[in-house]
Amino acid sequence: MIGGYLGAGKTTLVNHLLRQAQGLRIAVLVNDFGEIGIDADLIVSTDGEVMQLAGGCLCCSVGSDLIGALIALGERTPRPDLLLIETSGVALPGAVARSVKLVPEIGVDAVMVLADAQSVREQAQDRHVGDTVRQQLQDADLVVLNKLDLIEAQTLPELKSWLALQAPHARLIESCNATLPLELVCALADEVDSPRSLASSSGALFAGDAAGLRRARRKPSAANAFDSLSLTVEHPVNVEHLAQQLIADASGVIRAKGVLHHRIDLHAKQPTTPGFAASEPVVLQITGRRVDIRPFASERQDTRPSDGRLVVIGLRGQLDRQRIEAMVRRTGQVEEK
Repeated sequence: MIGGYLGAGKTTLVNHLLRQAQGLRIAVLVNDFGEIGIDADLIVSTDGEVMQLAGGCLCCSVGSDLIGALIALGERTPRPDLLLIETSGVALPGAVARSVKLVPEIGVDAVMVLADAQSVREQAQDRHVGDTVRQQLQDADLVVLNKLDLIEAQTLPELKSWLALQAPHARLIESCNATLPLELVCALADEVDSPRSLASSSGALFAGDAAGLRRARRKPSAANAFDSLSLTVEHPVNVEHLAQQLIADASGVIRAKGVLHHRIDLHAKQPTTPGFAASEPVVLQITGRRVDIRPFASERQDTRPSDGRLVVIGLRGQLDRQRIEAMVRRTGQVEEK
């Protein structure tokens, strides 16, 4: 979900993401074709309410029926790998996200709200649109402070402090020209939902020792501002406990996704993650401070990953690699009564 007030850079971001698709089938939903400027060189053809884009991507007009548009996308063959919904500049992305959740098999991965560094404070104080702007920020999992090149550097600390108060549950990302890596905005470079991708990844990054972790290898991020860490985890971990530690400010994690084998604390007074059996593979998604844990969807036993996998992304220089490795070890230890 991509939101933000008029002129914040939503359309620029969408076009930037489409250019990074690299074989990923991305669908974009907009209120009306006239409200979004898909770059002309990305457009292959237009047919009714569907715009065919380069690389198997497409853009659909929602009109007044968001649910109908989502259902129609789900019935397409092949189905899109990823859906971007660009809300209008005066829409509340949180309300749109709640509507999306009504459609089976479609989940909201993240709510990203762009803020114009030059004008967001003025907009938030406007008596006509201020309530909308402030609510947009409060709905965010990730706030992208865009157009940093247009403000004085000395004003940035105060602006970031103000945004932290407006969006207390979101992570803040700085940007110029809305140039963010697809891995950060979407479902990460490694599609860890897929056991086939897990099996074909280039070797175990952690393997062999008693803790189930041996070494890490940094995978280059898609933009110089970000860093990433990819781990293979051989032992079960308490996924909920790990998630709560990863969203702490000190870890520096903005985005994380993984398939991990869940370990239940037998001595806990009550299960923290009801409905999951011990050692069952579960999918963990973290965006900002949003945590989503759900069972790994596979009916074939032979496609279940034998080892867990976790990929995290954070701001370069802030992602605490050693701390994250220690978290994985600690949440995998069995406590003695």
